[in-house]
Amino acid sequence: MGHERAHLASSRSALRAMREDVEALDISDVTGNWVNAKILAGEIEMRIKALADLAGTPLFFGRLDYLHAPNVEAAEGGEGESFYIGRRHVHDAGGDPMVIDWRAPVSQPFYRASRAEPMDVALRRRFGYTGGELTAYEDEHLTDATEEDRSSKLLQSEIERPRVGPMRDIVATIQPEQDEIVRAGVGGSVCVQGAPGTGKTAVGLHRVAYLLYAHRERLARTGTLVIGPNASFLQYIEQVLPALGELQVKQATVDDLVAHVEVRGTDSAATARLKGDARMAEVLRRAVRSGITMPKEPVVVVRGSRRWRVPAYELEEIVREMAGRDIRYGAARDALPQRIAHAVLVQMERSGEAPDDRVQDTVARNPAVKAAVKACWPPVDPAKTVLRLLSDPEFLASCADGLLSPEEQREVLWAKPARGPASAKWSAADAVLIDEATDLVQRTGSLGHVVLDEAQDLSPMQYRAVGRRCSTGSATILGDLAQGTTPWATASWAEALSHLGKPDARVEELTRGFRVPREVIAYASRLLPAIAPGLAPATSVRESPGALFVRPTAEDGLDAAVLAACRESLGYEGSIGLIAADPRIPALAAALDAAGLPYLSPGEETSATARLTLVPASLAKGLEYDYVVMDDPAAIVAAEPDERTGLRRLYVCLTRAVSGLTVLHAAPLPGALAEVG
Repeated sequence: MGHERAHLASSRSALRAMREDVEALDISDVTGNWVNAKILAGEIEMRIKALADLAGTPLFFGRLDYLHAPNVEAAEGGEGESFYIGRRHVHDAGGDPMVIDWRAPVSQPFYRASRAEPMDVALRRRFGYTGGELTAYEDEHLTDATEEDRSSKLLQSEIERPRVGPMRDIVATIQPEQDEIVRAGVGGSVCVQGAPGTGKTAVGLHRVAYLLYAHRERLARTGTLVIGPNASFLQYIEQVLPALGELQVKQATVDDLVAHVEVRGTDSAATARLKGDARMAEVLRRAVRSGITMPKEPVVVVRGSRRWRVPAYELEEIVREMAGRDIRYGAARDALPQRIAHAVLVQMERSGEAPDDRVQDTVARNPAVKAAVKACWPPVDPAKTVLRLLSDPEFLASCADGLLSPEEQREVLWAKPARGPASAKWSAADAVLIDEATDLVQRTGSLGHVVLDEAQDLSPMQYRAVGRRCSTGSATILGDLAQGTTPWATASWAEALSHLGKPDARVEELTRGFRVPREVIAYASRLLPAIAPGLAPATSVRESPGALFVRPTAEDGLDAAVLAACRESLGYEGSIGLIAADPRIPALAAALDAAGLPYLSPGEETSATARLTLVPASLAKGLEYDYVVMDDPAAIVAAEPDERTGLRRLYVCLTRAVSGLTVLHAAPLPGALAEVG
């Protein structure tokens, strides 16, 4: 142990020296101008941040002792080497590695080696830490046939360690099936169907970190993005990538991506489902192109004493050709003047002139040409187009003919048309429609890689909005069909991936749970036949079964029972989540205030002095707490538009617990949860 602690101290010193070397850099003589100086200074600042030694975060968590030096064949007699595996690379003053980045190829056996396939590893050592101090280690001799197979107590304790603060990384506990997803190549997209507690979110974030390590230059140029379901979720996960040394990954919600207008209105579930239907893409395409008309008059271009005439039939051929091509409306409109100008230049050449590109550009800017383009291919404002579509029954009918029934058209029309885009009470679904229309006019920029979490909740039109952001890149799609809590939640990953534009994405399924205790996941899985009949229930590798209490109470005693359960849970170590139906939150907040129990809102970071979070059921997805107190499951189901969505919301809430779950109910429990056994 003394040797390992000494290596930890030396590694921390080496990391500090690496940081000091960067801080001491003088760039005054290496930049040609202030712009370059500012860019370089920014890169140095990011490098300094990446070299931070985070308090309480182990610098390395494992060690591999190879039988032979990596990349040296056994026949060559290469001696074995030892490597310490950690969150980032650390080297000494001579450049020799002291800690190897977990993403490096030489680190891979730490996650995948086994007795059946030792991958030339003689010993795998795991380290245990308390408050950042190395306190224990555990060895596996993978080539020793006499050593018994046993589960790792350090691995188990790390999984079960109480959760205080933001979401933690899982880099020390990644399992082989998770590692395969993390290290999948950047060229293809991966969809992860993950049951609660299987670590799918953490796997997705670690995949980003891996891809940035393996393809840094490419992704630095094209960009990466993590998309989460809400701001609270993004706050919860925002420290994972910095803990792995990655500071430049952007995060957003789908609503952030499509924020072309201010959202001030809401839709009924039926209206939102219809606006999110994939058929709306074709309705919008027709709406955007509805102003295209065939020319009736020729274009006459006057240059000096000469007049050049492009007849109407020739103009119509050009317009029809442009309309028939798979090209954005705006790009076609930009190209149209040049096409008309080219027709003029052909006439010039036939008459013996020799015009060049400058002449063509001049003709394209001619007032007669510009007027013809405006008449047959008018400019389109996406927001105004959607406004007209939702306000004008005749316009909607013409664009939706054969796509939406008259009843469906009435469903999406506004009851009271707005006077203009600024005064319209746009809904979240309307903003997605505007994003689609915007892309029809001008192509949306694509990133190199996008991680989409809680993907099962997106509508087809939302999938299209995300897919536009990675049309030339790859994606990692994370979700659980059983946790779909919107009325338009996807029925299958094949359908979702088709809307996303990634139909060939590989679908992986994670069913081994590491977070949710066995008793809790078994209790929640009673709902699966009703909410996702095709999915296998998750299994838990947790050796400690976890605490599960289901307590009926009188209706007038429910608040008091909830307060008592919260106090009981606060007697344990770790974070506590009080989860309730959204309409119940004000009453519970008042009860907590009256009882003098301080509480946080979702997304706020828990600490040793503030460990209780009051969580509306609608925001529980993706979060986790050591102990969960659930208020009245029937109310959670009743708060949703339909029973299936309500039961799925309940399934999500039941699976947020890491160590214990207490369910309190005044009303009868829903469905299978009421069954004994």
